[in-house]
Amino acid sequence: MITVALPKGRTLQATLDRFARAGLSPEEDFAATRKLIVPARGAQARFVLLKDPDVPLYVERGAADLGVCGLDHVLESGADLLVPLDLGFGACRLCLAAPRDSAVARGWRSGDSGAEKGRSLRVATKYPRLTARAFGRRGVPLDVVRLSGSVELAAVADLADAIVDLVETGRTLEENGLVVLEDLLQVSARLVVNRASYRLKLEELLPVLERVGGPA
Repeated sequence: MITVALPKGRTLQATLDRFARAGLSPEEDFAATRKLIVPARGAQARFVLLKDPDVPLYVERGAADLGVCGLDHVLESGADLLVPLDLGFGACRLCLAAPRDSAVARGWRSGDSGAEKGRSLRVATKYPRLTARAFGRRGVPLDVVRLSGSVELAAVADLADAIVDLVETGRTLEENGLVVLEDLLQVSARLVVNRASYRLKLEELLPVLERVGGPA
């Protein structure tokens, strides 16, 4: 039995399409069922539907043998996983952004953090680990404001000097007077695999990995 962790949201359908190539499709429509675990149709497999940030933990701890999530969540989680495939969809960027006419925006372009003298730069984000790593490389003192939603609002409402968040088109930033200062990470959907499952279930997993990652 193979357990597959699926990501909720915008990459779900693309993920289901990839697993369908391997002959793995859920018996029920996730939009219509309230079941937490859905068996695969005609196969020794089952699916669990999770929020993207939870996929790495479920796979690392063995509650799922493999799954799909964004590279941002793979790195932010710090989970010990195999990441054999870049699936190529769900492309976006993890960016540093700030109000267009702010001291941070002006300072960052000239090589300065723009933070007030004697105070750490306040950065709101859903990605404290990746944010701390990015600013640590630059030697910028940082005060991370961890949020779970509406990250853009933090900079607009003066909760933070800047934000680190995913950007797809940039429209939300533009409409709220924010500007991208730097791209920190190029993100796409990745296939992640539990290390023990790869050893113990290799015969079952290999055909799935080959078909999920192969050409359409």
